[in-house]
Amino acid sequence: MKILFENCKVFDSVSRVFKSRSILVGDGIILDILRHNEHVHDVDSVIDCEGRQVIPGLVDIHTHGRAGGDFNTADADDMRAMARSYSDYGVTSVFPTLATAEFESLCSQAALIDSLKGDTEGAEFLGVHLEGRYLNAAKSGAHNPEMLAFPNPAELEEFAGYSKLPLRVSAAFELEGGDAFAEKAKELGATVSLAHTASTYTEAREIYKKHKVAFTHLYNAMSPIHHRDGGTVLAALESGGFCELICDGHHISPEMVAFTYRMIGMERLVLISDSMAATASPDGEYEIAGLPVTVVDGIARTAGGNLAGSTLSLIHGVENLARFADIPIEDALICATLTPARAVGLDHMIGKLAVGNRADFIIGSVSGKRIEIDQVFVAGEEVY
Repeated sequence: MKILFENCKVFDSVSRVFKSRSILVGDGIILDILRHNEHVHDVDSVIDCEGRQVIPGLVDIHTHGRAGGDFNTADADDMRAMARSYSDYGVTSVFPTLATAEFESLCSQAALIDSLKGDTEGAEFLGVHLEGRYLNAAKSGAHNPEMLAFPNPAELEEFAGYSKLPLRVSAAFELEGGDAFAEKAKELGATVSLAHTASTYTEAREIYKKHKVAFTHLYNAMSPIHHRDGGTVLAALESGGFCELICDGHHISPEMVAFTYRMIGMERLVLISDSMAATASPDGEYEIAGLPVTVVDGIARTAGGNLAGSTLSLIHGVENLARFADIPIEDALICATLTPARAVGLDHMIGKLAVGNRADFIIGSVSGKRIEIDQVFVAGEEVY
């Protein structure tokens, strides 16, 4: 079935401007992007966008859940409800993120996520992000320290067998066995990211040099900049690697967000939500990977006071980045679409409006520092 979306202002991710275009979609793929006066024959349906703006669907590669659900414990119905909630807020591609848990549980949840590919009724689950259990106990954050383990390549290979989806692995590669673990991850086709790490500046630089890692939620749960050691943070900023950022104003202060953007730019800054079950839900008592969490005024903390993920929707992260860094929202948008898609090696199919890519997009209004959503399409199907 061919659908023509006409009378659109289509976002060009290269020039970061909106252009008067029409979008031809067939079988969930963008078949063509035409100038507004070009005519197409043999279409099955025409949708008039009425001059509204069309932007790529957002890509969240680090999120533990929302709408009351946690990927570590959710069943299929919970995950579908979460997928619908993601798409309600403009996210069309998700890497469900599994926090530290028993190995068998991680495997079973990965298999469940895999089974829902193409059957979410909302945002598509396009990969699995393993952020646990191979973390440094000194930087465990909200992860259960009793369930942490040293990097184990054999375990990782077994885990990967439970899902055919692209894999992203966040780990503390400075730990014993970390090099072999990173090599196994890459052998399995995974992208790798340094996380919950006590690595020194020198160690982090060496890890990047060897494995071209990204850096998971920059600044959080990693050794900071100090005048006697630049820590993981300085190594990350200098590295040339992708750096995740939680732009909720709590995990990282607005002035530090602005500083980071000036240092690394839109080509390396990956906006993530790191969201947990309380996102799009009321304050109260929740869990993240089995640990109790209290949410007050939208801020999630463990009993020990550690931040426990966020209640951020990615679209608000885009708006915050535009405000905090005082940049056009079109530039901030790249950090939640094309850059995360590149970070997980899927920019050939998501993250931009281009011929051959999935027809994942938002129709609405983009002005000032705000994005207003009217409709959301995943693989050409309206989900909001």
